[in-house]
Amino acid sequence: MIHIEQIRPELTWRLRQRILYPEQKLYEMEMEEDNNGLHFAAFKDNDIVSVVSLFAKGDDYQFRKFAVDDSLQNMGIGRQMLEHITQFAKTNGAKRLWCNARVSAIGFYLKAGFEHTWQLFSRHGFDYEILEKDLTL
Repeated sequence: MIHIEQIRPELTWRLRQRILYPEQKLYEMEMEEDNNGLHFAAFKDNDIVSVVSLFAKGDDYQFRKFAVDDSLQNMGIGRQMLEHITQFAKTNGAKRLWCNARVSAIGFYLKAGFEHTWQLFSRHGFDYEILEKDLTL
């Protein structure tokens, strides 16, 4: 059983680094924009097992740095986190939710109702596509 809470940005860094950027240093996980975002964690037995950061620009919400502990993947935790931030965004007036999805994770987002924009790019050795979900439907 997990529960999801809003957390301070620095509490996202350890899992963010271990899962998404294992070749980088922990201090490199801090993003300048972290201070302008909302950060969420899924807790299991008081341990952080998933993190995501959410950024609003008007009614356009982007989530970034979404990670689930590798030992707990494919157990529905990511889906619960995505549902949580989707509801949070809707409640706060979002019309669109989007992300830069790693190509390896596109299937996960499509199952959750996200759609292709076909905008592809590469950064830091990873290939991404911008995926979006219309929250007005």
